[in-house]
Amino acid sequence: MEYQQLQDEIKAAMKARDNHRRDILRQVHTELKAIEVNERRDVTEADVDAMLKRVIKQTKETLDGSIKAGNNQERTDTLTEQVAILEGYLPKQVEGDELAALISEVLADTGATSKKEMGRVMGELTKRTGGNFDKAAAAKELGGKLS
Repeated sequence: MEYQQLQDEIKAAMKARDNHRRDILRQVHTELKAIEVNERRDVTEADVDAMLKRVIKQTKETLDGSIKAGNNQERTDTLTEQVAILEGYLPKQVEGDELAALISEVLADTGATSKKEMGRVMGELTKRTGGNFDKAAAAKELGGKLS
């Protein structure tokens, strides 16, 4: 997602009076604004995606804490909705058959044959997908292919 698109989404949420969407997108925007100010550079699409993932992780941790503490159901529902909203803005994750094909391609390109080279293969997968792949499924798949 591009930075301008994020700003447009916030405006659309405000017009639609969608407070949950507006609030969580504003949280992401605030974090990105801090990058602009502190690092004195323009925000890239990669920054937006990374920030979305970071805010999702933080919100999920808050949600887990809320569930364990038995806090009110309304707060839990709000956090669940916010996680779903943010996940909708992330690029599509590579999984299933597409992931298996990519793993085979990376194994052929790198020539990896042992589990000692798993880190190098995972690094190449991350580079090719921008980190948007099911890491647990990839590790399981690699475990079966590497000796």
